[in-house]
Amino acid sequence: MKKKTALITGGASGIGKKTAQLLAENGYQLVINYRKSESEAVFLAKQFDDHYGTKNIAIQGDVANKEDCLRIVNESLSVYSSVDVLVHNAGPYIHERKKLTDYSFEEWNYLLQGNLSAVFYLSKLIIPVMRKQKWGRIITLGYDRVETAPGWIFRSAFAAAKTGLASLTRTIAMEEAEHGITANMICPGDIKNEWKEKDIRDSFSSREENLTAARQGTGEDIARVISFLTDDKSDFITGSIIPVTGGIDVLGKALRN
Repeated sequence: MKKKTALITGGASGIGKKTAQLLAENGYQLVINYRKSESEAVFLAKQFDDHYGTKNIAIQGDVANKEDCLRIVNESLSVYSSVDVLVHNAGPYIHERKKLTDYSFEEWNYLLQGNLSAVFYLSKLIIPVMRKQKWGRIITLGYDRVETAPGWIFRSAFAAAKTGLASLTRTIAMEEAEHGITANMICPGDIKNEWKEKDIRDSFSSREENLTAARQGTGEDIARVISFLTDDKSDFITGSIIPVTGGIDVLGKALRN
């Protein structure tokens, strides 16, 4: 039986890394895309090779660049016969709080290319391969309430790109359903950087130590949902925007800050 291959953009660290670990446990061969984290990506691929006996590779590329997207896919398909799962985890983000007029033209274009156009580039190249085998999974990442197209002060470029991506994800789901391809978006909650590579059990332990009612969200929380969506029996879930927020109004909190 052919092993399935998953391409994870931004897969060397954070939520991408947790997703890679979980999919590797499930028997996937992985293409770990990275922009700058070469040593981390190469180490992770080698770790999976040794631990699971699968063939995994690391490919450098900035998904905001069309030529890099073409190269990532071409290199992937030169090693594997198909890319069965595309997880678009990478997404440029500017932490500085800026009003729309304070964004440079270059910053605006980079955020839209990396968060929206990249999914078009990669999907355009990978979907024909998925169609041939009548099976595929495309998973994108959004933010809290993205499907309602909310305004997000100081985050105009990121919000515009992700809102467009929510529509694009649903359109792919509609267009490709006849080919056995699903497309869904996951919207993570407020997962702090230091928790993006941690496990759920770490969060339970922290809650017990600090005697708090709520626990921290972790990278594993998101990776588990991604893993679930890649299952053969999850084919009836498509065109969905799935919040994984712990019930917290993430965007409301951001607007109050």
